[in-house]
Amino acid sequence: MNQPDNFHEKEMRQVFVETLIELIQQGVDIAVLEADLARSTGTELIGRMFPERFFDFGVAEANMISIAAGMAIMGKIPFATSFGAFSSRRVIDQVYMAVTYSNLNIKIIGVEPGVTATVNGATHQIFEDLGLMRVLANMTVMAPCDVYELRQAVREAAHHKGAVYLRLLRKVQPVFSAPDYKFKIGKGNLLRDGRDITIISLGYAVRFAAEAAAVLEPQGICARVIIMPTIKPLDHELLLAAARDTGAIVTVENHNIIGGLGGAVCEFLSGRYPVPVRRVGMLDCIGEVGEEDYLCNRYGINTATVVREAHAALKLKRKRVLQ
Repeated sequence: MNQPDNFHEKEMRQVFVETLIELIQQGVDIAVLEADLARSTGTELIGRMFPERFFDFGVAEANMISIAAGMAIMGKIPFATSFGAFSSRRVIDQVYMAVTYSNLNIKIIGVEPGVTATVNGATHQIFEDLGLMRVLANMTVMAPCDVYELRQAVREAAHHKGAVYLRLLRKVQPVFSAPDYKFKIGKGNLLRDGRDITIISLGYAVRFAAEAAAVLEPQGICARVIIMPTIKPLDHELLLAAARDTGAIVTVENHNIIGGLGGAVCEFLSGRYPVPVRRVGMLDCIGEVGEEDYLCNRYGINTATVVREAHAALKLKRKRVLQ
């Protein structure tokens, strides 16, 4: 399906809903489940267009996940949608028992992750969801960064047989993927090539990786930038090549540095090809009320921190060479 000229200007949640509508119209047997946030997530449109496919459970997310399991057993493809704090942290036992333990075909959508929850504060700012979902067997974990990546990720999720957790940004995001980019589960996307260091990111934080590479270039540092939209399974081939070619890595994420992208990268490389890795993201602390820019600067999820950590990784790289 051709995208309209203004496609890149759309909100992520709008593209998410439009893609679900497209799949439904193509005959994919999707059911959309909500927990009293349909207006915020955008799925209320599906409720109006396809009321027989839309189910709102109120503030009862555990029930939503359990009923999604029953629907999956009956052959439906449930998309259980809520803010990430409620579709991951609040329901983790139901996800384990009803979804991954039973290896069911359910898609869980975590909306407005990390700093993007802004003034809703620490109760809504989910910095742990990638880690929580990544440790569960039979779970695929995605975090698209822009509208092109999101549209294809939703399609892939719908056709993938098994559980999927997808991080969904709500608002308009900068575009880094080409319109003809082909998303594939378990594959990363080379945004920019480089020989000196690799910066790896996903979702909301890709902007900081791209900006940091641009800052480093006039300093004589050629940074490779990789977008890793699927954190599980991780693109081991692309990651291993980056470690071998550049010898130093920085990860950037809108997530706790424990358990997220940085943790996944370190876990793999430590056993295959150890190189210096510096992690940029939420430190081991609780969020607070604030706008995006304030929160990013408060917790160092920004371009300046990526640049600083790139220099630190390069220093470690040089030290290894001299030893």
